[in-house]
Amino acid sequence: MFSKLKQNFVLFFLILPIVFAFGFWSGKSSIVCPVLPPEGVDFSLLWEAWETVEEKYRDREKLNVEEMIYGAISGMVESLDDPYTVFFSPEEAKKFLEDVKGVFEGVGVEIAIKEEQLQVIAPLEGTPAHRAGLRPGDKILKVDGKSTDNIAADTAVDWIRGPKDTEVVLTIYREEWGEERDIKIVRGTIDIPSLKLEIREDDIAYLKLYHFSEEAVYDFKNAAIKILGSPAKKIILDLRNNPGGYLPVAQNIAGWFLEKGQIVAIEDFGEGKERKELLAEGNARLITYPVIVLINQGSASGSEILAGALRDNRGVMLLGEASFGKGSVQELAELRGGFSLKITIAKWLTPKGYSIADEGLEPDIMVELTQDDYDQGRDPQLDRAIEIIKTLE
Repeated sequence: MFSKLKQNFVLFFLILPIVFAFGFWSGKSSIVCPVLPPEGVDFSLLWEAWETVEEKYRDREKLNVEEMIYGAISGMVESLDDPYTVFFSPEEAKKFLEDVKGVFEGVGVEIAIKEEQLQVIAPLEGTPAHRAGLRPGDKILKVDGKSTDNIAADTAVDWIRGPKDTEVVLTIYREEWGEERDIKIVRGTIDIPSLKLEIREDDIAYLKLYHFSEEAVYDFKNAAIKILGSPAKKIILDLRNNPGGYLPVAQNIAGWFLEKGQIVAIEDFGEGKERKELLAEGNARLITYPVIVLINQGSASGSEILAGALRDNRGVMLLGEASFGKGSVQELAELRGGFSLKITIAKWLTPKGYSIADEGLEPDIMVELTQDDYDQGRDPQLDRAIEIIKTLE
């Protein structure tokens, strides 16, 4: 017979699939739907292990049923081997939502697991990480001396984040160095800007998008109005070091450059499920402007969606370096007790069906930045884009 503790565990797993899932990217609630375990699945090993721990563990008085359940869930999620599917505690869920809103305390760097290594996606503009010289592709080997081997990206975020005016030491390996180096960073309040606009004297509008945050829709509208009212005849759209954000924001911005109804991206939910096309719904006011898009290793997620949409629909040239390859769709499912599950539900395809996941987007014109370019403040990628766009009609 099950003990009371075991009964609680069984009950929890029976109700575990009943969640209040809301589409994180779409903002729509779903209906509670009970799901039974798959036919033929044998949970007896799980119950046997649970009972063995309960009966034989040396410090039985220290057993915490809730922590054991949370650990079991975390292990289940980690077994999926998907760095973007994560079980969140209430505190972690709160931090995640703060990140997407664009205001928090820390160093201001987007990170992810790629090729089983914790890496920098992009240091965010004007942040301590940016001022410290972190670059896309940097490998983070340690945080305050603690190894990052086999840890989840969200765990690393917890280690790196902290109150402003405190220090964190990141041990970084960069290919150009050929060695690891410690970089000390003083944390600050991170308020991520959404964009920067410069109307150049050569009638080129240089528009840099830093992040697809909630404010970016309003800020981009204002920037577009300024471009339309200026002498600018061509646009350089800089998506370098833009790690993404809200998908609807990227979709909204695409609508300024594409005809209404053109495909922005395709969500592929896997075998046996119907694909979903995300369509441009904007005013297409910028559709007549010749455009060049700048990308690099720090261009991820929404940046790759926007760049792919412009290239596939309008033949817009991508210039720079290969993008990061974060081409998957996550939802944040609310679980009981304030816990959440950020779960991958689909992969993004460009309008022509190319999967962004893992490989990223290859630029039409490859222009790399060297360490010397960074040190001297040179930008050959932007220089080349200016040179080329002057020839476009």
